[in-house]
Amino acid sequence: MNHDSKVGISKRSVMLGAVTGIAALAAPAFSATTAEKRLPGREEAVDDLRGKRALVTGASRGIGAGIALALAARGADVVITYLQSTDKAAAVVKAIEQKGRRGFAIQADSGDPAAVRRSVAETVQRLGGLDILVNNVGISRSGPLEAMDVNVINDVLNVNTRAAVLASQAAIPHLTSGGRIITIGSCLAERVPYPGLTVYSMSKSALLAFTRGLARELGPRNITVNLIQPGPIDTDQNPSNGDWADGNRRLTALGRYGNPADIGAAVTFLASPAAQFMTGSVVTVDAGFNA
Repeated sequence: MNHDSKVGISKRSVMLGAVTGIAALAAPAFSATTAEKRLPGREEAVDDLRGKRALVTGASRGIGAGIALALAARGADVVITYLQSTDKAAAVVKAIEQKGRRGFAIQADSGDPAAVRRSVAETVQRLGGLDILVNNVGISRSGPLEAMDVNVINDVLNVNTRAAVLASQAAIPHLTSGGRIITIGSCLAERVPYPGLTVYSMSKSALLAFTRGLARELGPRNITVNLIQPGPIDTDQNPSNGDWADGNRRLTALGRYGNPADIGAAVTFLASPAAQFMTGSVVTVDAGFNA
């Protein structure tokens, strides 16, 4: 290095130091007190959904129940739908009410378009409006495509895909600025590690395009639309001690199953003011299954 380059570096260092000093004088000191003023306090964060009204489809058990309880814990009133599990649905409603929130259960077959629309209308009637729609309901059917009956294919597509479309269509007229549509998909929409998942994975992958398209439509109205893709979650439908469990664990980076509360946490974040700048987004909560 020659003398001139050393002088150049020295001059630049002095100038940078001066600029840094000016910036330090101009900028307010950041302290714990400043952080407390800028960020929501602990109590505020707990109640950041207070006054919000939510509908969670297919929520008498499993991931849906976990979502419903997480929303209630953050202050939302919650309506759930269920197909046959009346006692389990009643237990979820009771747990919502124990958190000091209003809870209701609506029997609805998500494969029936009229029932899907009715569940939205009844939610609005019972809660006085709707702020958050969570399209959670889903069914799982596996097997080789060439042997799958057309009625089974229709059932999967009707519940996993069409129900989300119709519930959202019915909810949109009731959502105002700040409204949320959150759909629960699957990590299998983007990775199909086993044979026999063709139709199921197809039904979930359609939700990617649905989410992105609807986000474009509703963005000008300040309504956000996002998708959560769970990985292996310990539920009745996919138990952590089931036939596929060990294989699923090996495919994750963390080597374990999640639980419904993990998905509930993602939903409450997307429903909260903290996620107001997120729309058309895909949030994968899968222990690294798709990494």
